[in-house]
Amino acid sequence: MLKATLEQWRMFKAVVDAGGFNQAAQQVHKSQSSIHHAVQKLEQALGLSLFENDGRKVKLTETGELMLRRASFLLDEAQKIEAVASTLNTGVETQLRLAVDIIFPPELLYRVLSKVSQDFPLLRIEIMETVLNGANAMLKSDEVDIAISPFAYPNGFSEDLCAIEFVAVAHPEHPLHTQQRPISREDLKSHRQIVVRDSSSERKGEAGWLGAEQRWTVSHVRTSIDMICQGLGFAWLPVAIIQKQLQNNQLKPLELDHGGLRKAMLYLNFDDGDKLGPAARTFIGELRYQSMQMPCASHVFENNDCT
Repeated sequence: MLKATLEQWRMFKAVVDAGGFNQAAQQVHKSQSSIHHAVQKLEQALGLSLFENDGRKVKLTETGELMLRRASFLLDEAQKIEAVASTLNTGVETQLRLAVDIIFPPELLYRVLSKVSQDFPLLRIEIMETVLNGANAMLKSDEVDIAISPFAYPNGFSEDLCAIEFVAVAHPEHPLHTQQRPISREDLKSHRQIVVRDSSSERKGEAGWLGAEQRWTVSHVRTSIDMICQGLGFAWLPVAIIQKQLQNNQLKPLELDHGGLRKAMLYLNFDDGDKLGPAARTFIGELRYQSMQMPCASHVFENNDCT
């Protein structure tokens, strides 16, 4: 038999989050005496002191700090259980929220979304285009249900989805193409590089930056492509996204001495599979299938098949 109730733990955490009993009463819309009573009952049931007086304020004891970590986990899990129950109760979800890194091939995404919409015509789909850590940041803050990210998700489910090839490119008339030898890293650093800004609030990095002295930072890969096509610099860009520009000779791969192709893995990430409804599961299944069918991009540079 449990000694404490979820409501008592909730009142305990509310006092901590709000910074006091009066503030907690306002936030949870209960009387201050009822919150005091709930916390006192909790302390009595456990035989522990969770708070101590600090002048006019209360602060956690060392024991209280330990119990707060456990209580936060307990309340989070209880919330997840209710979310699963809500999904089961309503059947098919009405909304699917996706965070998709901008390097993911758009045509592949469109095919997946088309299939999901055929099966669930009333489903509202929200797509947030992200860069680097942005997708996982949105997943962590519960702004999306599923993330396609260049980074694995440490706090939930994560699996390899597909490898994306990047190529260093510039406009055919860019000075880097006039060299009579393979281009070195030092050569690149003396020219302007266009990089894409991390869309997460932490801004941990910028996509593909090689330490060029001249750097223009943009928020979307489409802007980067447009700038490169105008001859304003060079960049590492996803092959799947620039095939048209390569074929039309708007962009030309740079002949690097250290290899002009790079690969980056994209991951399928979500927090809790039990919370996902039928539409989300259909999206995941179709995404896996379409990603397996995705051809490699080396045919842009060679006539032979990829191995």
